Amino acid sequence: MDLLWLAPIAGLVSLIFAAIFAVYTIKQESGSEKMNAISEAIQEGASAYLNRQYKTVAVVAVLIAVILFVALSHAFEGGFFDSGRIAIGFLAGAACSAAAGYIGMSVSTRGNVRVAQAAFAGVRKALAIAFKGGAVTGLAVVGLALLGTSCFYILFGGGSHAVNLIVGYGFGASLISLFARIGGGIYTKAADVGADLVGKVEAGIPEDDPRNAGVIADNVGDNVGDCAGMGADLFETYVVTAIAAMLIGGLIINAGEVTKVFPGVAADLALIEYPLILGAVAIFASIIAIFAVRMGKRENIMGTLYKGVITAAVLSVILFYPVTAALIGTDLTGISIFISAVVGIIIMALMVIATEYFTQMHSPVKAIADASKAGAGTNLITGLAVGMMSTGLPVIIICSGILVAYFVPFLVTGAEIAGLYGISIAAVAMLSTTGIIVALDSYGPITDNAGGIAEMADLPPEVRETTDKLDAVGNTTKAVTKGYAVASAAIAALALFSDYLHKVGLSPEQFSLFNPLVLVGLLIGGLLPFIFSSVMMRAVGRGAFKVVEEVRRQFKEIPGIWEGKTKPEYGKCVDIVTSAALREMIVPGMIAVVVPVVVGLLLGAIALGGLLIGVIISGLMLALMMANGGAAWDNAKKMIEDGYLGGKGSDAHKAAVVGDTVGDPFKDTAGPAINPLIKAMTMVAILFSSLFLAYGILPQVWVV
Repeated sequence: MDLLWLAPIAGLVSLIFAAIFAVYTIKQESGSEKMNAISEAIQEGASAYLNRQYKTVAVVAVLIAVILFVALSHAFEGGFFDSGRIAIGFLAGAACSAAAGYIGMSVSTRGNVRVAQAAFAGVRKALAIAFKGGAVTGLAVVGLALLGTSCFYILFGGGSHAVNLIVGYGFGASLISLFARIGGGIYTKAADVGADLVGKVEAGIPEDDPRNAGVIADNVGDNVGDCAGMGADLFETYVVTAIAAMLIGGLIINAGEVTKVFPGVAADLALIEYPLILGAVAIFASIIAIFAVRMGKRENIMGTLYKGVITAAVLSVILFYPVTAALIGTDLTGISIFISAVVGIIIMALMVIATEYFTQMHSPVKAIADASKAGAGTNLITGLAVGMMSTGLPVIIICSGILVAYFVPFLVTGAEIAGLYGISIAAVAMLSTTGIIVALDSYGPITDNAGGIAEMADLPPEVRETTDKLDAVGNTTKAVTKGYAVASAAIAALALFSDYLHKVGLSPEQFSLFNPLVLVGLLIGGLLPFIFSSVMMRAVGRGAFKVVEEVRRQFKEIPGIWEGKTKPEYGKCVDIVTSAALREMIVPGMIAVVVPVVVGLLLGAIALGGLLIGVIISGLMLALMMANGGAAWDNAKKMIEDGYLGGKGSDAHKAAVVGDTVGDPFKDTAGPAINPLIKAMTMVAILFSSLFLAYGILPQVWVV
């Protein structure tokens, strides 16, 4: 059987198992009427927000599809027929990306109450339900991503021309991912920060206290941000990374150097189709790994979850070899590409370890907690320092991986393009385990919501104790996923960047630091993640301020809230953050689309190349600093809440809550949204590269 068919088959199998786990989750006991009423309010809020978000983005998507149809008709031999296929692929990518997030969010908002009920029986049962619920998102993401990419490749006739056309599918995924990350991030952190500032800091009431009018909006935000947002983000990263590797494979084919560079290759198209087959076998590995997540005699939640990651990684490496041997060959060149794939898995594992060190209860987090003894100021200073320091180890890991993945194939073949292909395959291998990684991430909002339901429904203290144990680990798994997403975004963007250089025909001599256009592009690109993050942080601040005002108003004006006799108007805060997120997401979202087009047309393809590198470098550092620093602030607060330095209500706790309010938009809004920003800008550059060459105002070749 042609191995290419493994890709759509694996995608379908992944979706089937996602459905099986969804049914398993929903069939569990859902608890009392009060618990279900709270869960239904969260479901309604999350669905209402996503429906409004997708309707808004759909208008933008249709406009861009029309632009692609008209503007790219001259770029392909097929004219409007080919540009039409790009536009259709674009809309399909957007729809699949939205569906991946929506499916996961739907199960997550129904699994929360079932985990809360299962907590009566202890950690073991609650963990099983929470992880299976999270696995629905993970398998839906990889299933739709691989199924869509492989099916469009087959429908468009295969080969390098088909790969150029499915770039539209990747761009559609990027657009939805960008808006999902931006909108979901603004929503979740405006609600969270606003509710915390009034509830925990001013009123001194517990987190998820039902007297707080912002509590439902806060719980909704966990799902639209960390579940739907992360699902769309990694769906896009998975698709774009596969396309990047396929594009480089197409470059080798078009240059007529397949047998010269890879003498043992089974067929010309093997280099293009190899990334899809790697993704397919890794899906089977991830499905098996999900069943390996079983708690032993010891109640080690993190260790239990890591069983799945380790199983998926080991099985993937084992399965990669026969696939590589069948498609690339068993000679030295085939072995070199296999080594590049293994490097990708190693990067994934090391990124998990590095992220956990800086965000779990180790010395960096303890340092932030200790700094809280002197107040909020020292907490903030230490948290920023930890976030900045946390960029070092991941960057060393990424750089080491890039060098090995490049030089092993390069030294064996003597061809630069083989080294670039090795980097792209490392990125594909790293993303191949997305199913299990997203399952870890989506586990987080389910357990977080379960704790909120336990608090609001007045469940026994031992239930909340169980959900708190699960939630504490969930905070780390979400941080691990963000670090993984940042690293994969950087490597995928580098692979896409190499394809951009080939598309615009830039030689190393032209793309030189002695060229002022390159320097200007680098500076503009380096600036963009900071401007982008500033816009998003200010959006969170404005939304949180409105939530604070509304919660204060209800405390003052609605009698009986303090005594628990009157139910707050939760819907008011939900409406506030929904409107804020939809209104504020447009400007940062358009930055990714408009800026590369403007720079490409005004300054030319060389300056745009510099911009892309600048965005990748500064975006990688800033995203790592924000994601890790924010998670460290959050866990420092949780460490104190567990009894360290006086526990809840102490001065150290109040200082830690202030630090957490800064860290929240860092780790859940601005930091994660930089990932799709980087890739969306690169996809725009690739799609419109012919326009920049034809209509750029400044000279396209300017070497000083």
